[in-house]
Amino acid sequence: MKTLAWLLLTPLLATSAHAADLMQIYRDAQDNDAAFAAARYTAEAGREKLPQGRAGLLPSLSLSGNTVWNENDISFHNGNPLAKPRFNGNGYQLTLSQPLFRWQNWIAYDQSKLQVAQAEANLAQARQDLILRTAQAYFDVLNAGENLTAVRANKAAIVQQLELAKKSFEVGTATITDTHEAQARFDLAVAQEIAAESDLEVKRRALQAIIAKEPGALAGLRRNAELTPPQPNDMNAWVGTAERDSINVQIAQANADLAAREVDRQRAGHYPTLDLVANYGESKTFASTALGMLDTQYQNVGLQINVPLFQGGSVASREREASANRAAAASTLENVRRNAALSARQSYLGVANGLAQVRALKAALVSSQSALESNKLGYEVGVRINIDVLNADNQVYVTRRDLAKATFDTLLAQLRLKAAIGALGEEDVAQINALLDPSTPQ
Repeated sequence: MKTLAWLLLTPLLATSAHAADLMQIYRDAQDNDAAFAAARYTAEAGREKLPQGRAGLLPSLSLSGNTVWNENDISFHNGNPLAKPRFNGNGYQLTLSQPLFRWQNWIAYDQSKLQVAQAEANLAQARQDLILRTAQAYFDVLNAGENLTAVRANKAAIVQQLELAKKSFEVGTATITDTHEAQARFDLAVAQEIAAESDLEVKRRALQAIIAKEPGALAGLRRNAELTPPQPNDMNAWVGTAERDSINVQIAQANADLAAREVDRQRAGHYPTLDLVANYGESKTFASTALGMLDTQYQNVGLQINVPLFQGGSVASREREASANRAAAASTLENVRRNAALSARQSYLGVANGLAQVRALKAALVSSQSALESNKLGYEVGVRINIDVLNADNQVYVTRRDLAKATFDTLLAQLRLKAAIGALGEEDVAQINALLDPSTPQ
């Protein structure tokens, strides 16, 4: 029984030992992020613009009815009463109206298509924003964890050096200055550890705000992870694509097209309208004392034309307003294109410079570790003092921390570069996720 219980528990223990990776966190964010949920509902509302615009081209059917109680006094001119009819008149009418020519309705239908496209673009932008926010929060936690690990490792090394300095002072091979220097570095390391622990907690809570639950252990970066340059490796190609395909550009373009069509819609206020109108109804009214109640049924069909002549200048004013809004939308579109180009350049340079910085820091880490070993050996033979060892030790952990940060920043820059051209999607999350190792939780 004990063996069976252990076999049943082993898969659960193995699963719990693995940390959540970026893709799992992104899935949680899709399900629980409040901002993305709001964007989905906003897009759902935006899709309703199409049937609303189409409704202006379709027939409308309405039913109306009335009932009226009447009390009348009918008399001759000399005042002699003739009759005092008391009756209840009622009726109903069914009206069908089919627009035949309402140019503004056709334009409104075209606008509804643009509004749906804009709503979909806004949702795509929200999805890209979710990926960036999730990745930023994820790597912020990893970076804070790396920083805390480096601080604690540095603190442990300082403790060893402090003990060595105390022993050396006791046997007379070192001065009290070495002990004081090591103690000062130890006290500083304690303060840095407290700050690093606080920063890690803050970063974890920021990630929790996105996924709405405790993030738990997160998969760290694989030790042999290799970062690749952007493809194509040409900044101008990325800039040109961003100016054309950036989601912000798509949204601004749809807004500019809407504003242009709005000018046409307001101008259509000067045009006549033509409708097909059909009525069917029944009414009961009092005809005369002799005839009594009159029951009438009627049906008719015809064309109704309306020619606007003058509306106090409101149509012309709205047309001028729409023209000004069209010019503003065109200027906004140009500004968005320029910002998209700037964002693509910044992200491309962020990736290129990040890759160079990672390579340089990897070389610097090797050099720092060699320098630390040399200083330790020199301290043992008396050609280096304690402060040299402490400085070299600190440099190793600072370089390791900077390397981790540069790596995370480069990965984020890669995601931002894809977002700049409107192409950031789940496959990009999967590519970054392949560089993580769930078996090394942080």
